[in-house]
Amino acid sequence: MDLNNKVIVVTGAGGGMGKAIVSQLLELGAYVIGIDLSTDSLQSIQHPNLHTHAASVLDEEQIAEIFFQVHKDFGKIDGLVNAIGIAQAATPIEEVTLSQWHKLMDINATSLFISCKEAVKYMKPNRQGSIVIIASISAVRPRPGLQSYIASKGAAESFSRAMAIELAPYSIRVNTINPGPADTNMLGQFAAKDADISTVKEEVFRKSVPLGELIEPEDIANAVTYLLSDRAKIVTGATLNVDGGRGL
Repeated sequence: MDLNNKVIVVTGAGGGMGKAIVSQLLELGAYVIGIDLSTDSLQSIQHPNLHTHAASVLDEEQIAEIFFQVHKDFGKIDGLVNAIGIAQAATPIEEVTLSQWHKLMDINATSLFISCKEAVKYMKPNRQGSIVIIASISAVRPRPGLQSYIASKGAAESFSRAMAIELAPYSIRVNTINPGPADTNMLGQFAAKDADISTVKEEVFRKSVPLGELIEPEDIANAVTYLLSDRAKIVTGATLNVDGGRGL
């Protein structure tokens, strides 16, 4: 796949999936603008086409300024990947606080609205663009104790489909990826507070995947680059489960 000279913004670029996505986009020739609250993990990627911004995805003014600057520097924005997200430790609903609910909804859903709103401002005049939203297979097949996280990811998937139909007349494609249990630092954050992380990883998450393996960040990056590329030029409003069969 060739993404040569494509200008692509990635939110959540410093996370496990985000970093894998950034790396693969750079390998395929794209200019990548990585946004995260902390971009420290991206410092190991030495590439002239990588531009990083440490910013809160919920700071509307800051995000607007970044997109404005990207368009000013490159004259276009070809793609947006929303890889931002936080986990919920398995918790019964009666023990979840309203502030915890709001935090999950803000970062996993509201941030999508902010970044997509800014990206579309620059995609519409050019009548082209591709947006990829990372949701979760848990929105399709829930697990107990993750009700707030699942609600936020369900919102992300619905938002993606609504955007796809709204933006289709402008040749802007919007698609969703639902990762299964992925081998990143975030995986252990889904376990209950008193659980042994290594045991949960093997006995709960790995065994929940019919193919018997955790999803690698590179698996998600492969799906992202496909949806951003011209090979998916007629694909919009789709949800791609990259989950080893977890959603079956």
